[in-house]
Amino acid sequence: MSDNKNIGPRPTDWCKWNSNNPFCVWRSLRSEAAIATFPVLFALAGVLLASDRSEVRAEAYRVVDQIDIDTVPSWFPVGFCLLTHGDQQYVAYYNAQHQLIVARRALNQRNWDKAELPTKVGWDSHNYVTMAMDSAGDLHLAGNMHVVPLIYFRAKAPGNHDPEEVPFSDRFERLSMTGEDEQRCTYPRFLFDADGRLLFMYRNGSSGNGRRFVNSYDARSKTWTRFLDTPMFDGENERNAYPQGPNRGPDGFFHMVWVWRDTPDCATNHHLSYARSRDLKHWENAAGQAVPLPFRLAQREVFVDPVPPGGGIINGCERLTFDAANRPVIAYHKSDANGHMQIYVARFDEDRWQVRAVTDWDKPISFGGGGAMPFIGIRLSALSLWEGELFTLGYRHRDYGSGRIVLDQSTLQPVDRKLDTPAELPRELGRPTMDFPGIEVKTASDVGTAPGADTKYLLRWETLEANRDRPRQPPLPPASTLRLVELRRVEP
Repeated sequence: MSDNKNIGPRPTDWCKWNSNNPFCVWRSLRSEAAIATFPVLFALAGVLLASDRSEVRAEAYRVVDQIDIDTVPSWFPVGFCLLTHGDQQYVAYYNAQHQLIVARRALNQRNWDKAELPTKVGWDSHNYVTMAMDSAGDLHLAGNMHVVPLIYFRAKAPGNHDPEEVPFSDRFERLSMTGEDEQRCTYPRFLFDADGRLLFMYRNGSSGNGRRFVNSYDARSKTWTRFLDTPMFDGENERNAYPQGPNRGPDGFFHMVWVWRDTPDCATNHHLSYARSRDLKHWENAAGQAVPLPFRLAQREVFVDPVPPGGGIINGCERLTFDAANRPVIAYHKSDANGHMQIYVARFDEDRWQVRAVTDWDKPISFGGGGAMPFIGIRLSALSLWEGELFTLGYRHRDYGSGRIVLDQSTLQPVDRKLDTPAELPRELGRPTMDFPGIEVKTASDVGTAPGADTKYLLRWETLEANRDRPRQPPLPPASTLRLVELRRVEP
């Protein structure tokens, strides 16, 4: 299964940490729409979970505008990226011919300038694209990588040249970064440290044998150097780590959770772990004990739950948020002693991680194999704190359907409460418009900053689910329309 690639959320937006797409967030709305709209009051034998008895919820945002961008593949999912910066907006995506495109518009215009970059995606759902803007106003883009040489572009800022002399389509140049460990790259991520410095994290190696590196960008000299003296993660030629984060939390720390994997087989994920840092260079465990880099499997002090290989945890299933005292809380799934799949919640308390099962299901869910995985039978969505009192956790289960578990914030025990929390997105966005079996809605959140606190933007398109990175045979659905959606907060 591919990493759940997400771009770092804003510090107050913990519920979106692990929506399906590392760093430009892309996700399926089919199951999330069910979580948002179905009352959850299960009376199923073997199910012990709290119910959210709320009816169809009000919506936090309404659609105020939609602008077509291009047609894109609907026959396999791959992550796209949206970046709003000042009065400009950028979209990176693959068009229906699989060509990497960057589109740009001014916020007061509806037409897009487009640049075609010299790289095409195949059928690999790992090959998402991501972007960032540096302090000088230059655009950085990386993507279309799954164990291949680094694919990275930089575009000169509009203010650096006369737009009539240098068209937008000619501003991009493909570059290397440090020139070291850039031959087998996957999972690019741009992020910013506590001082606002642009960083780039990526894996060099492969699933089951990889290291994660972090580079630092100097906007004055326009050069990349190593941010760390060592890799951030070192699989020691026997495994590789799948981190979620690092992302900055409400306590000022950068937080990160991860699992290790021994082989390309996703069933070999194991050992849920956690660490935090003030500066992304000096790390510690949840107890405040210093942990040297690189992270390695032998560092037991960072273990949250030492789930063994084959124990039912998968990379990307982790959901991290914080309680009212800013203690980290992690939700994930694994198999219990009877081999039945359960949802667990862990919180660091009394000098150790307290782990609790919050379901009592009596069904096993087995999974395995390589490539980008389709739905394996269980999926967790947002874990979030509601009014400082309750946690809510959405899920989709092969046998028990979709629901939302409500947990007491102080005890992490399931409770039966009716919550009138508004749906994050309008339900109309989650309804596919294409009439083809298996089509789902995908969205990508804005990695930039929208003008005005009540406005936000996202991308929307429709595709089939992942197919282990393999081509599908006809018949295939028609190409999907990629749209920019402008949302406005609904007054309470």
